[in-house]
Amino acid sequence: MSNLLEARLGASATDRDTHRPVILRADDPADRAALEELLKREKRVTVHDRLDAQLRELVRTMHPAVKWQDDELGEAVRSYLGGRPTLDYGNWVYYPWSFNLVHLLGEAEFARLRTDRNRNKITTEEQSTLAKKRVGVIGLSVGQSVSLALALERSFGELRLADFDSLDLSNLNRIRSGVHELGLNKAVVAARAIAEIDPYLEVKVFKEGITEGNLESFLTEGGNLDVLVEECDDAAIKIKARLRAKALRIPVVMDTSDRGMIDVERFDLEPQRPIMHGMLSKLDLGIIDAPMTREQKTAYIMAMVNPAGLSERMKMSIPEIGRNLSTWPQLGGHVMLGGSVTAEVVRRISLGEMTWSGRWYVDLENLLHDSRSVLLANAMDFQEAPAAS
Repeated sequence: MSNLLEARLGASATDRDTHRPVILRADDPADRAALEELLKREKRVTVHDRLDAQLRELVRTMHPAVKWQDDELGEAVRSYLGGRPTLDYGNWVYYPWSFNLVHLLGEAEFARLRTDRNRNKITTEEQSTLAKKRVGVIGLSVGQSVSLALALERSFGELRLADFDSLDLSNLNRIRSGVHELGLNKAVVAARAIAEIDPYLEVKVFKEGITEGNLESFLTEGGNLDVLVEECDDAAIKIKARLRAKALRIPVVMDTSDRGMIDVERFDLEPQRPIMHGMLSKLDLGIIDAPMTREQKTAYIMAMVNPAGLSERMKMSIPEIGRNLSTWPQLGGHVMLGGSVTAEVVRRISLGEMTWSGRWYVDLENLLHDSRSVLLANAMDFQEAPAAS
């Protein structure tokens, strides 16, 4: 190894914990001074200033019926600013982990513009309702896709993320991350990704995962969660989180990424409902208060997922775990599908559209079975449809 490389490695002090960007108001003297100090102190900062383009897009979306000429749009932006220079408008957002400094619209304008293409799949009124919701995600492997989908839609006002585990190379078959993030806590990785999409979203990270000591604060601190998304691997935590969520009347949603299975327990509307739809009724839940063996954990997990409902390849894989397979197999596409479906369910629960409990499968293998025949039949139906009179 060269002396230069050794020196660089020795000098590297990777920021492993920070996940909140620094937001500095462009028109605030104290924040401007802090910005100047940052630029003097940190030579690695890269400045990204596309505020003018954001303002032009904002004005365009505020007047969608107008067909702007370029000079007219520029004049409309100047009028909107009321004579203020763009350098003093909006916020400067600094991401300490990447040294990127980005000039953005203020929160209200940013949120309006970033969600403009949601309308009217999500109405303005619904977007306002979602902005008041608190969602918790336990487990940031499958849970990362859920969290990112929720963030893209801006389907929450506060998001709590819990995972004790760090990112390994084998996780990159299903977790949207870069190799430069290996070794970082999974919840931190997800929180950073969300902050880079939307720095104004409130994200709280529980790096230690869920424990006896913090389950209550995860569910209740700052207000009870409106929805809990449970995606962890630990059987005891799965059960304890549900028992407490049931007591607090918090609905629980789970995706397994096998056959697109989505599970919903509406403890808010059905406080007497048994956890996991009663599938654990024949098992001793008291066992979760003591350390569980691998065999015990597997038995409880299998009871939760119902072996008969697993895909054929998953059924074939289970006996190989611990022998020829290190853990449960999961595919990136299936995890992304689960994130999408779970985000849909969370949004519909939050808006009062989905009021039932149950278990459903979005099974792509079955849905796409013999798809050529289905497509051909649909095409023939369309071609043979009678012309409108």
